Amino acid sequence: MVTTINDDMFSADVIQDPYWYYGQLRDEDPVHWNELYELWVITRHDDLVWLTRNHEQFSNAVMANDPRPAWPAILESDNEIYDYTRRYQSKMFIQYDRPEHLEMRKVVHTYFTPKSMEEWRPLVRNATNELLDAAEARGDGVDLMRDLAVPLPVLVIAEMMGVPEEERHHIRMLAEKLLSIGRGEPDRLRQLSDGMRGMDEYVAPMIEERMVNPKDDFISVLASGEKAGIFDREQVLVNTALLLLAGHETTINLICNGTMALLNNRDQWDMLKADPQGVMVRATEEALRYDAPVKSISRIAAEDVEMRGKLIKKDDRIRWIISSANRDPEKFENPDTMDITRWPNPHVAFGAGIHHCLGATIARVEGQEVFGALAERYPNMELKQNDMEYQSSITFRSIKNLPVALS
Repeated sequence: MVTTINDDMFSADVIQDPYWYYGQLRDEDPVHWNELYELWVITRHDDLVWLTRNHEQFSNAVMANDPRPAWPAILESDNEIYDYTRRYQSKMFIQYDRPEHLEMRKVVHTYFTPKSMEEWRPLVRNATNELLDAAEARGDGVDLMRDLAVPLPVLVIAEMMGVPEEERHHIRMLAEKLLSIGRGEPDRLRQLSDGMRGMDEYVAPMIEERMVNPKDDFISVLASGEKAGIFDREQVLVNTALLLLAGHETTINLICNGTMALLNNRDQWDMLKADPQGVMVRATEEALRYDAPVKSISRIAAEDVEMRGKLIKKDDRIRWIISSANRDPEKFENPDTMDITRWPNPHVAFGAGIHHCLGATIARVEGQEVFGALAERYPNMELKQNDMEYQSSITFRSIKNLPVALS
């Protein structure tokens, strides 16, 4: 049993470097009861995959079924806000179990097929180069997060959702409020609820219009699900907001974390720039493994389950840690070393099982095109600071900026 580790997963040192913390849990107590937050922390790769594939025992309907109050604790005056945010999140299709989840996912998957996502590659490639051209032309210092990692995924998801160009900044502003979903401050739900209400107000007229005049965009796909009786209007609103957030935030993190990892491992950067088009696929997979965009995801036990001699009781909270599973030495050779030749690469950056990320293909396309373009255009690119500041989130692995010298 671990006795020397603090259970505060929001402490500054854990946020800055989660790998030593969860690595110690993985080595010493891989099914760990966190006393502070009253939840189970699962850190080994095989356990994570087993858990995600046993969806009958480990439910995704956390917000609908969790009987406990918010964690970390919120202001007592915000309990009503918590009830609202729980109801809102419970309408997300990822918060449903089968059979409802399967029917909802079928509707969404009609748009997010790997073949259809691959067709976005020319737009991604052109947009990447246009954004880099603009960053160069400004000549006032390049922040890859501000100049590329944010605008590129926002552009792509906005095109998919039919959001006009002039309104993309509004979508990003609302998404930043929604990111409070993984934070730990006692007043975090105020920002979160503002983002939820703002998203509803923004997308409601778009959905109403698509119900009458469908287009070739994702909002029309969700509207078709309402017409078929699979979604109700509230579910369409919430899932539009979900895809607007999830469709770009994780890719921002992939681009930033991957670029930083490559530049901090110059032998890997040298290998990429020697053959950008030939290596960018495996480089992206290794970036996803080495410093994944999402750190952890929650579940709730649907029944009593035993794991590694521990009894997880019905309604117990569970947090499975992607960052730890992707560096499990029982699954990966030299797991703490970045190796863009690593193959196969069975990382779980996109989860596993029936809830495997729908946007995995488009995220890969964006990562590949960005890493390839950076290596081709700026072979001598360097970081301008070594100690990056991370957002205080249990869910996302997000830096606040990424200043670089292009040459």
